[in-house]
Amino acid sequence: MALGKYSRVDGRRSTTNYCSTATLVAFVALCLVGVWMMTSSSVVPVQNSDVSTQETKDEVKQQVVESNDSDTRQFEDSSGDLTDDAKKGDGVSFTQDEKNPNPQDNPAVPEKPSENGLEEKQEKPEEKLINEEENKPEDGSTNEAENGENKSGDGEGDSKTEDANSDSGETKTDGGESIADGQGDSEGGSVEKKSELDDSEKKSEENSFETKDGDKVDGQIEEKVEQNENKDSEQNSGERKEDSEAKEQVSNEVFPSGAMSELLNETTTQNGAFLTQAAESKKEKESQQTVYSWKVCNVTAGPDYIPCLDNLQAIKSLPSTKHYEHRERHCPNEPPTCLVSLPEGYKRPIEWPTSRDKIWYYNVPHTKLAEIKGHQNWVKVSGEFLTFPGGGTQFKNGALHYIEFIEESMPDIAWGKRSRVVLDVGCGVASFGGYLFDKDVLTMSFAPKDEHEAQVQFALERGIPGISAVMGTKRLPFPAMVFDVVHCARCRVPWHIEGGKLLLELNRVLRPGGFFVWSATPVYQKLADDVAIWNAMTELMKSMCWELVVIKRDVVNRVAAAIYKKPTSNDCYEKRSQNEPPICADSEDANAAWNVPLQACMHKVPVDASKRGSQWPELWPARLDKSPYWLTSSQVGVYGRAAPEDFTADYEHWKRVVAQSYLNGIGISWSSVRNVMDMRAVYGGFAAALRDLNVWVMNVVSIDSPDTLPIIYERGLFGIYHNWCESFNTYPRSYDLLHADHIFSKTKKKCNLVAVIAEADRILRPEGKLIVRDDVETLGQVENMLRSMHWEIRMTYSKEKEGLLCAQKTMWRPKEMEIIKSAIA
Repeated sequence: MALGKYSRVDGRRSTTNYCSTATLVAFVALCLVGVWMMTSSSVVPVQNSDVSTQETKDEVKQQVVESNDSDTRQFEDSSGDLTDDAKKGDGVSFTQDEKNPNPQDNPAVPEKPSENGLEEKQEKPEEKLINEEENKPEDGSTNEAENGENKSGDGEGDSKTEDANSDSGETKTDGGESIADGQGDSEGGSVEKKSELDDSEKKSEENSFETKDGDKVDGQIEEKVEQNENKDSEQNSGERKEDSEAKEQVSNEVFPSGAMSELLNETTTQNGAFLTQAAESKKEKESQQTVYSWKVCNVTAGPDYIPCLDNLQAIKSLPSTKHYEHRERHCPNEPPTCLVSLPEGYKRPIEWPTSRDKIWYYNVPHTKLAEIKGHQNWVKVSGEFLTFPGGGTQFKNGALHYIEFIEESMPDIAWGKRSRVVLDVGCGVASFGGYLFDKDVLTMSFAPKDEHEAQVQFALERGIPGISAVMGTKRLPFPAMVFDVVHCARCRVPWHIEGGKLLLELNRVLRPGGFFVWSATPVYQKLADDVAIWNAMTELMKSMCWELVVIKRDVVNRVAAAIYKKPTSNDCYEKRSQNEPPICADSEDANAAWNVPLQACMHKVPVDASKRGSQWPELWPARLDKSPYWLTSSQVGVYGRAAPEDFTADYEHWKRVVAQSYLNGIGISWSSVRNVMDMRAVYGGFAAALRDLNVWVMNVVSIDSPDTLPIIYERGLFGIYHNWCESFNTYPRSYDLLHADHIFSKTKKKCNLVAVIAEADRILRPEGKLIVRDDVETLGQVENMLRSMHWEIRMTYSKEKEGLLCAQKTMWRPKEMEIIKSAIA
């Protein structure tokens, strides 16, 4: 019974335990479901957290870029890109190509320039840089107010800065190492540059410059700075106080506004700062496929080869050489792509001013001129040197005495004040121009490549300006009315023949009121030939209305000079009994000078006070800085602004570039630089910015660019027209520095870029420097070519689609040779 009883009790207890267990399992299951539901609902907060994290990252990135931007200033210009117009050369002045064929067909109204003028882009970068400067501490690092939440006491913010990525520019230095994308620290000379502006910042900047009231750039920048300061004050009043204190501590730095941003064209594309894979792959394949193979030019002229003057095939086929046609330009159909050899024993040239007195013999190993002109103190051989006593045919006792003799004879010449730019015809070794530097005078010296072996080459090796040219059948490559004085010291030019056609060319290039100094045997000798020439010249000068102001004898050199003055009005022309030489037709453009045949006529003197040539320029050096009087606000300049403002903006641009970048930022030792060429000069702002250096600049205006060369002369500088699809009229190894601002991208559209680079190599001296500012695509092509020629790439900088390159030519020459049939005798 007991067993049975207990048996029933156990059965009841078992049932109860089963129910309890089931209840517990159900409860736990419900709890798990609840927990699962709660867990699922927590996804939304996680998303919000991610968004917040991304915003924080963006903020960190923004501040990192700003910090890096302060380090980049050494490699950035301050304000003002020279816009697309600056690169394309679209302007309002007629080009030489337009002038020469049918000047009467040229429209009276200039072509409308691009809307992206110099005004807008000149001001944007500087405005932003000034704002950044105000928030930049003295030590160049980002201040606390700028760093905000990112900065921490344990350096966590610095760690984030180093790891952050930024849309920066890239700079490569001597060894080809690149410093980019936030990887360079301050000790490594980080050169990052913020590549894009915030959309709101861009809009704000663009709106701030859309003004038509003609206010100065500085005023607009200051106004914008004040607006930004007020905005900062409203948002961060506490931080503003720290910013103000930091601003007060900023001292004058070497690059106060940065030194490279002016080379950048900060435009935005639909892809932002990122290239497409297709573009990257195409560029890489092209670079891999392009292999440059250089050879040395095998020519009769050897190391002295000038392609357009040594085209012996063309010269042989000339029907006549009576008018020195064989000394004129005859360019080969295809410009050479070979490299000119170096003279054996070539050395680095002696620096100026020592070079005026002596040069290395093996750099210009020619002795013929010393043999035939040594007694006149042109040049002498002295051991391993060629020495230049400073004499000439008409000034055996020194050019400086002769120069002073001329000014004593006609004080109105006033060297270095009224007379700043001089043309020396038949210059010999150019001692006259070399010693005029002592009077602060620039002289364009020229002589033909003739039996007076290498006379212009001697001049250039000495550090004196000169070109190889001749007065033959074509106009000189200069504008009308640009030279203050024209000089001929026994220059062997038959001025009086064929109606005075050659003298009338001097009349074209001489300013009204300018002087012609003629020092030759007909002036002071009484031989029959001399008397006949003097009589013919006297009659010709009278018919041209040139006034003989003085004839004076130099008792030291036993010569004499006759000095004539060009008229400043048309009164004399109208009073002539005979119209000989005739007045040129109104349709004749006096400024057209590229391959234009000479004509035996005279152009009228401008009398309208607003026309160029009606007034003498400002005295030197005031004329350098001032916009010419004949540039008016109604004229549109090259960059789209009113012409006088365009002129000023260009000058300010290049002053900043030179002062903040070229002089200290790209590794050029300017003491070794003397002969400089600006391959695309525009207004001559680059040359003007080098005013205080001991250099001279040959300003080149391309024949298909706006004709701004008269402006360059008006400011007391000089230059020449040229077509870069052809060789330049100079000897190899003529220049210490070439400046190429967007010339290669323009030229490659119509010429063989390889030939243009080969020409740059020809005219640049070994160890000479080439500065290239151009779009990235062209810059890459140029860099590849230079590397293939074993040039040293000293520095490259690029951002978005614009960049800068500085390279140095070496002594390297190829082993293989290429025969140039046109240049073989």
